[in-house]
Order: sequence, then structure tokens, then C-alpha cells
Amino acid sequence: MFDLSIAHIDCDAFYASVEKRDNPTLIDKPIIVGGGRRGVVATACYIARAHGIHSAMPMFKALKLCPDAIVIKPRMQVYASEAKKIRNLMFELTPAVQPLSLDEAFLDLTGTERLHGAPPAIKLAQLVRKIHDELGLVASIGLSHNKFLAKVASDFDKPHGFFVIGKEETADFLRDKPTRLMWGVGEATQRTLEAAGVQTFSDLLRWEQKDLVTRFGSVGLRLWYLARGEDPRKVDPRTQRKSISNEITFNHDTDNLEVLDGHLWRLAEKVADRAKFHDLAGRVVFIKLKRSNHKSLTRQITLSGATQLADRIYRQARALLVQLEGKGPYRLLGCGLSDLCSAHDADVCDGFFETNSNKRKDLERATDQIRAKFGSNAVIKGRALR
Repeated sequence: MFDLSIAHIDCDAFYASVEKRDNPTLIDKPIIVGGGRRGVVATACYIARAHGIHSAMPMFKALKLCPDAIVIKPRMQVYASEAKKIRNLMFELTPAVQPLSLDEAFLDLTGTERLHGAPPAIKLAQLVRKIHDELGLVASIGLSHNKFLAKVASDFDKPHGFFVIGKEETADFLRDKPTRLMWGVGEATQRTLEAAGVQTFSDLLRWEQKDLVTRFGSVGLRLWYLARGEDPRKVDPRTQRKSISNEITFNHDTDNLEVLDGHLWRLAEKVADRAKFHDLAGRVVFIKLKRSNHKSLTRQITLSGATQLADRIYRQARALLVQLEGKGPYRLLGCGLSDLCSAHDADVCDGFFETNSNKRKDLERATDQIRAKFGSNAVIKGRALR
């Protein structure tokens, strides 16, 4: 165990845990963080999960499984603030941190034992305790010799777990496990595997490499290595996501521009919060709408310079929304940034020809500072009340 240095850390039911920490009256109650009846579950606490509720489940199904569940609207700015604190604690252990989302990341602690005076396993246990003691949140650790196994391990002993998969025990551990444990293998590939009679890792081991490649293409080679617990990928702090987005499903279809405009502002704020958290900006603003027949419409615009500001994201997205006026009603609205880059040079020349752009930029930065100190509801724009 003390020779292993690749870890995956995942905060347990993160959004729900933050809500229970901030409101102790919810401790023993089933809670769901998510949208309205036509929305989906963002996360559910473990009490709610005992009823069969899981992330991405339609809200109406979740409430059928657990009618007594308390539904809470996501507070993304609060979650992002807490996630940043956790990320800073990770950086105290190693600069090799590869985030996967707000509440999970890979860490490579190779070579840090001499620096910290303790092996990675000990420092990771201390990290989990620190997250609990200082932030009131719970996390699980998976520790192994590569990313694939670290991710598998972190899911095995939740909540508040610490699961280890060593090199010598890898083959025995995987042999009878279902292939659905293969992180990154999509549902379509999983169905194809099952159709080919592959249910477990041992089933997959019976295939020759060339046969897997012939049957599954480039994915086949990856399957061959994962079946043996091999994963050559490095923990790469430079790995960046391709886009940042947020969306909402309405309780009732609407084409009311004023209603859509209010939702669009709130979505733009959430996208901006995530961009700022990850120190990213985007050169493309896009919107997504879905009609009642589930047909999607997308529109995008390339900016003169990258942005991470809610005000600028909103203004560009609203212009795209106006172009689609009269083509509704819609059941879903989404907004996002793509063509991401470092935030270092963001919003330098945004609005060279736009009146008061610098004032709006300064105002948003000041608002961010106030919210960071006094909470996300300390400053609310009028359009957010629509």
C-alpha cells in the first residue's frame, strides 16, 4: 500500500452534503438537489439513494421512489466556493492534480514521500480528515497504481471510504467484476459487450487482442488493456474540459421571452462561476433549446476575445435567443462556453466598441468579491427575479 501513489478523490454526494452541512435540520432527511418535476437529479444524499434515486434520474421518477424527499435548487456558486477550498488542500500535497469535476480529481503523489515525511497513503488519509474537520464535508479515496484502478477503488467503499488496489492483487480483484466498472466505456459499448457474451473481466480476458480490435475498433485495444488492469495514462494537470455549460428543464413549455430571459441570466451566472473556478474562459458562447418533441436547436457565436464574465455571456446568449423568437415553445434551455482557454488574457478587449463595458466588468468583479464574503444571495440582479 505504501508504494502506491495514484489516487482518485471524490466528495460523497457533494451538493447534498453542502446543503446538509449548511442546514443541520436536513441531516436525517432524504434530500435531492436538482430542478423541477421535469428536470433531473443533480445529486441525492445517501438516504435518498437508498430508495433507488441516482444522479441524472428524471425528477418525477425520483419523487415517485421517495415522495417525502426534500428537493433543493442547486447553489452552484456555493458549491464552487467549497470545491475551491478542497482543491487548495489537494495542492498542498502535490501540484499534479487533474480535476474531473467540481468535486473529484486525480492526484499523482509520486516522489512526495520525502517532501512530506510520509507515504501517499498516510497523506491522503490526513487529507480526507482535514476536509471533514475544516469544511464539514466527506470524501472517499481510491488508491492504486494507475488512474483506471484508482477511479474504480474510490467507488468501492462509499461514503467516507479509503479503498486500495495493489499491483499484485489487481488480477484477482478484477477477475469476477462486471465490465460496467470500466470507467469511460460508454453505454453503447457496454451493450455491444453484453451482446457478445462479455459480462465480466474474465470473459474479456478470453479474447485475443486482434479479435477485440476487429470487433470493437480502437476501443477494443483499450478494452484489452483495461481487462488486465493496465492504464498508461498520466495524471495531467493541463488536461482541460472542452466546454462549460448549464441547462434547465421547465415545468411547463414556454416561449415567453421575458421568462426565458430570466432563466438565461441565471444560467450565464452559473457558467461564469464555473469558468472562474477553473480559471478558464471561452471564445464561443452557445445556447441550446429543446422543443416539446425533444428536437434540439443550438446557436453559437464566436467572440472577438475570450470571456468568463456572466454579463458578457448573457448578452451574447440573449442575442442568439432573440434570433429564435417564435420557434418555441421550449421545454429546455441551456447556455455555455466552448473553445476554452486560460483566463489569463480573458476580457481584455471585450467590448472595445461597447459603451460602459469596463464599468460592467468592474461591477461584476466587485460583485464576485461581495458574494465570496457574504454569500451568493448578497447581491442579486433584477433580471434574476424573472
